[in-house]
Amino acid sequence: MQTRRKTLRNSALVAGLLAASGLFPGYALAFNAKAFEAKNLTDVLKALGLGTPTESKEVSITGPDIAENGAVVPVGASTTLAGVKQLLLLVEKNPSALIASFNVSDSVDANITTRAKMGQSSDVYAVALLADGRVLFAKKEIKVTLGGCGG
Repeated sequence: MQTRRKTLRNSALVAGLLAASGLFPGYALAFNAKAFEAKNLTDVLKALGLGTPTESKEVSITGPDIAENGAVVPVGASTTLAGVKQLLLLVEKNPSALIASFNVSDSVDANITTRAKMGQSSDVYAVALLADGRVLFAKKEIKVTLGGCGG
């Protein structure tokens, strides 16, 4: 059920994102094509110039255990850690592993959700990049019953 509070929060988030894209064009230019073309977690992190990730209970990932339609799988990532610069979502068995990259700051709640396209059952990763150089992740297996990538 969509409450007034949720609607206002979502509207403010969208307005903030739209304003940020117009006021800070440097973020739009920060697109890293090599990262989005990478085939696995290691290659994505290498393309972004990052080190080895560490699994952490301070990063959480949300998504269904079983997705009935791989074309629209709801996934999310969050953390309460301070100093988060970026949140990434990756699907291990997709042709391009990196499905979403969100720039965040301490003034923005590091809690994102989106919908992913998954062609088959796979591990899904939520990765938090911190200002101090740490790369933390959480993973979850999502089983897909109907393929979304041409399946």
